[in-house]
Amino acid sequence: MTELNELLDLLKILIREPSVVGAEHSFFRVLQRELEERGAQVTWYEGVLVAQGNAPFSTMFSAHIDRHGLVCTGPDEFQYAAFVAGNRSDLLGNSVSEQLINKIVDRFDTTPVMAYEPWSGAYRGSGKIASSYVCERRNNLIFTLEGMSHLVAGTPVAFADKLRIGADSISGQLDNVLTAAYLVHLFSLGFQGTAFFTAQEEAGKSWRYLLEWFRRFGNTTNRLVVVDTSPYPDRKEADRQQLVLRHKDANASFDAQLTDTLAALCQASGVSYSYKDEYIEQKNALLAPGQSPQSLGSTEMGRIIAASAGAVTGTTLQIPTTGYHTMEETASLTSCEAFLTLLKRLAGV
Repeated sequence: MTELNELLDLLKILIREPSVVGAEHSFFRVLQRELEERGAQVTWYEGVLVAQGNAPFSTMFSAHIDRHGLVCTGPDEFQYAAFVAGNRSDLLGNSVSEQLINKIVDRFDTTPVMAYEPWSGAYRGSGKIASSYVCERRNNLIFTLEGMSHLVAGTPVAFADKLRIGADSISGQLDNVLTAAYLVHLFSLGFQGTAFFTAQEEAGKSWRYLLEWFRRFGNTTNRLVVVDTSPYPDRKEADRQQLVLRHKDANASFDAQLTDTLAALCQASGVSYSYKDEYIEQKNALLAPGQSPQSLGSTEMGRIIAASAGAVTGTTLQIPTTGYHTMEETASLTSCEAFLTLLKRLAGV
């Protein structure tokens, strides 16, 4: 638990730093500092920060670092940043974010927010959300803010947040600063592989930046483990497993051998796990006629496998959470502990 506390101390710092979709530069600067203090060699590329040790192709992880927030799009007008950055997302219907937009519209009322300069992170003021609604003509969430009328178009507005630690769980806007903190922490333990920190995953763009890196510098066997959170409807469903694996998503089948390796490590470590694609398929099989099935989800891993035509393969390792895409996303401490155990075994530290 002592080591987990060290990680949570880091997470407390990172979660306070804004990283709205499409305006992640200032957060990259924070990550660079934390990584270099831990001995990593850090290089910036468009949309991805790469941290490496002395054996960069030994093990490779990826975590996206963007979080949901707003962007000023006109005088006293604010929209959901992910849909603006992603040109209204991919609109293919297989994005969980698209499917949830109508469900989350009322979750943000009275939420405190802060504006910042996207490159430097300089503070530009604070306020709160007065109201929000779905504009069908613009296919986006539109927000009314209090105290933000001075902002100009293009200014990102983050949900003001801090980590809350309970007796058996942590909560905050965890997706996906949580697993990004784990990858930073790995370098404290002597990790010598590669960690990618990608931008604009919530807008469906991060895989492009990652694939560009592999096209420049990859080798013949590019195997990647993407780490993230995984949403469940309630604590009962989330607590049925400590960690979440996948065979596939809506875009592609994952690396079966690597997925089996993760499952074997879970078994050897006494960690309970399940497969998210199987869970969704089982839920869909129970639907009444006429009910819409749940999407398998469109993940960074599936997108890059499909787009690279097999040049990049891999799988995912996720922490089950509740309160997806809210300020109250919650993960159990037992899952956090299990995730650290698996990550250390994968990383060889």
